[in-house]
Amino acid sequence: METLLGTLLFIPATFVTVLAFGAVIRRLLGVRVGLVRTLLAALLALLLAGPLLDFMLPPTPTDLATALVFGLLSICTASLMAMIILVIAEVIVPDGSLPGPIELWRGWRSRLTRTRRYFQIVRIAVRHGLGRFLRGQRHAGLQSSTSRRELARSVRRAMDEGGVTFVKLGQQLSTRRDLVPDEFVQELTSLQDKATPIPWTAVEAVLSIELGRPATEVFENIDEEPLAAASIAQVHAARLPDGAEVVIKVQRPGIARVVEQDLDILLRLAATLETRTDWGRSLGLSNLAAGYAQALREELDFTTERDNLSAMVAALDASGRHGIRVPTPHAQLCTRRVLVMERLAGTPLGAAEPALTAHGPEERRRIATVLLDTVLDQVLEHGMFHVDLHPGNVLVADDGSLGLLDLGSVGRLDGTTRMAIGRLMAAIGRADSLAASDSLLELVDRPEEIDERELERALGGLIVRYASPGATRGATAFTALFGLVTSHRLAVPPQVAAVFRTFATLEGSLMAIDSQFDLLAQARETGRGRVAEAMAPQRLRQSVEDELAALLPVLRRLPRRIDRITDAVEHGRLNLNVRLLADSRDRQVITDLLHQALLTVLGAAAGVMAVLLLANPGGPQVTESVPLFLLFGYGLLIVAIVLVLRVLIVIFRRDPT
Repeated sequence: METLLGTLLFIPATFVTVLAFGAVIRRLLGVRVGLVRTLLAALLALLLAGPLLDFMLPPTPTDLATALVFGLLSICTASLMAMIILVIAEVIVPDGSLPGPIELWRGWRSRLTRTRRYFQIVRIAVRHGLGRFLRGQRHAGLQSSTSRRELARSVRRAMDEGGVTFVKLGQQLSTRRDLVPDEFVQELTSLQDKATPIPWTAVEAVLSIELGRPATEVFENIDEEPLAAASIAQVHAARLPDGAEVVIKVQRPGIARVVEQDLDILLRLAATLETRTDWGRSLGLSNLAAGYAQALREELDFTTERDNLSAMVAALDASGRHGIRVPTPHAQLCTRRVLVMERLAGTPLGAAEPALTAHGPEERRRIATVLLDTVLDQVLEHGMFHVDLHPGNVLVADDGSLGLLDLGSVGRLDGTTRMAIGRLMAAIGRADSLAASDSLLELVDRPEEIDERELERALGGLIVRYASPGATRGATAFTALFGLVTSHRLAVPPQVAAVFRTFATLEGSLMAIDSQFDLLAQARETGRGRVAEAMAPQRLRQSVEDELAALLPVLRRLPRRIDRITDAVEHGRLNLNVRLLADSRDRQVITDLLHQALLTVLGAAAGVMAVLLLANPGGPQVTESVPLFLLFGYGLLIVAIVLVLRVLIVIFRRDPT
């Protein structure tokens, strides 16, 4: 009975002792350490305290005071050893870098699924000869065009095998000529987002779940054969009870979960490559991956496309442009996985050559001009534009009108960026390299050092080569501009890159309408017309009125401020106050540095004093066998070690807070 009672008392006593050790250790280190590793260190300290006491006590019996002193020293030494182990663990495995036991238990299924998918992606990369690039090594052989073309082919095959997330990524990279070489652009452009159609029963089940009732109660008729089947969704033709012809875009069951798994892996892989490789850091892979993930998640949410369609319809109505349409969504029937919209009559541009031939050369040029003017309106006036106007997303009706499809992802520009793009286009139209370089620097993220004169000369050369009458037309001009931006280390923001992507993709559609259409020349003509329109008396008057309205509050306060300044100058009271360290964050940084420096100095001083006292034992006796100087020496040594450990753990931690 006594043994059982002792065991029952030993367990809570041990638990309380471990908690006490843990609290003391965390307090002495002065930083927040994980609870699990703190308790393990405290348990180790508890296990070491007994052997250390036996080692310290002399073999001969001692008095009670000496035993207490050595007992306290053994506890302090055991705590110091636990703290040293915590600091070493922080160096090897920083706190937070590994999941805790609760996280492991809760997320073991998702981690297992992610790990399985990760190994699958790695096997795909290795199978296509890409494994060597995951190690961050430089490969001199990739300097040749042939080797880059072979690598691009391997990347394209790997992305095609990787699934929807990587196919979409490849398609987006194919438009980023500022990031990837031409060989990769040519290969990635051939990626096709096609998939095997899912059975009608699965489509019907999604419709019933999303609409809250059977599809037969919502639609008068639905064609079970899909009009198109892609990796994210497939499209069916249908008719509403009121006779309206519509198309239904239905998301594939389970595709959102697959995409989220792949995006999680992609974000982790981008972060790893950015950390371990030079090319990953130069490209800023983490930001690129985050932007791509956001765009793909928007594409998975069909309510985003519904809102984009409604906004684009309103923008087209406001611009007064005729001959181009966007399908109107039926908002009451749209959900995250189902999009119901108006069915536009027409043929995809890639298969519309017979219909276009019937219109004649002049009409074809007019149709292409309408499409270009509409895109310029979207970019320069409304700030929302279609980013992927390839021939498959443009419909041509029998009367020559156009329809724009697939607005799942659109570009958006703020007013300042729109004005900078307009100034850049106007400067290129005037062949003004100085104004063009200034406008370009407003659009990009400029580095700390840049040779603006060299940029102006290079941009002037591009203008003469590509923007002068009779110059070479085509996507070559956009490629050269991207090359110029890259060579000067100018980082292109995603929204600005989307503008260049739009025009680079748009050219293919314009050439499909009119093979002789000159995008740059027509853009210059349109720009001149817009400038002339902006210089019209009515527009100038409105602009002046707007500027005066904005300046009026400043002008009203200006006389009083000038009077105060002149009065201060007249009476010798004008002074200039500069407050150093006005920002609390700057003060906090300096305070932390001073604290660490002070702890280091105090720790070093305490260590030196401890060595001196331990080397010269003496002084009054505290107990029969413990002199005062020896006790002070050990105490100062403990203080020195604690102070040094506090500094070290702050240095080695990724996040000191």
